[in-house]
Amino acid sequence: MPTTADPFGSMSEELGQAVEAMRAHRQRAEKVQTELARSSAAVTSKDRMVTAEVGPQGQVLALTFHTTGYQEMAPAQLARLLTDLLNEARARMGDQVVQAMKEFEGVGDMLRFSLTGGSSLDQLLEPLRSMMPGHDADAQAERRRAGRQEEFRER
Repeated sequence: MPTTADPFGSMSEELGQAVEAMRAHRQRAEKVQTELARSSAAVTSKDRMVTAEVGPQGQVLALTFHTTGYQEMAPAQLARLLTDLLNEARARMGDQVVQAMKEFEGVGDMLRFSLTGGSSLDQLLEPLRSMMPGHDADAQAERRRAGRQEEFRER
């Protein structure tokens, strides 16, 4: 009995690969999320009097005073020191988050390319659109518009 080729075989294989890629990226994203949830950033003042530590959401986890020098400071001076330390710690934490997320740059484009088999999504969906009522009139108008654009480019 002769076997017939599966007309969707290539597409099924590509879809399977895309699903596997999404699964791998999701697992990596979950791991990164867990790592970030446990991370923190700390900054110590130049005079080593105080350390500020923040969590991944920028929340203050700790203010540790290593000396009693803060007792001699004017309230405005201490407030400025703490504000600067907290802002620096938040910036460092933000840098950690950005670095962790950089590995996911381009994932959407890669998945889009995988799901469409390297063709544009419009080309992939054209057979379905052709079944819609009024599609012929829309398609003719689009071809006329595209022709005018090409004509304009040639001049």
